[in-house]
Amino acid sequence: MSYTKPLPTLAGHTEDFYGWCKKHELRFQQCTGCGAWRHVPRELCAECGSWDWEWMRSSGRGTVFTWTVAERPLHPAFADAAPYTPIVIAMEEGVRIVSEMVDCPHDQLVIDMPVEVVFDDVTPEITLPKFRRAG
Repeated sequence: MSYTKPLPTLAGHTEDFYGWCKKHELRFQQCTGCGAWRHVPRELCAECGSWDWEWMRSSGRGTVFTWTVAERPLHPAFADAAPYTPIVIAMEEGVRIVSEMVDCPHDQLVIDMPVEVVFDDVTPEITLPKFRRAG
């Protein structure tokens, strides 16, 4: 079965981010000037204004920050998935990432629930970071 949902465009820093995911590594940018982590990827540090940064490996651990239940999909590719639950994960590094849970229905989600990253190879080119309950 082929993956039919929209996929990220592989260009610039987005291509770099998903390149790491393809290797089953979750990495975020970290400023080498002040040490601040950031996501979504970009050139300039919002904390100190530095242009100096590197891709650093994440622990892959975080907690549920918030979520919503999409009962009526706004994109036709999500029609068969409804209801689905976009989720925001607060990573240990201090950044947040929007993703989905692979093992927890929305009625069992709890704020601050510990989670860990898993990788879903949805196409030969794209691997998506998703999350499951930790432990």
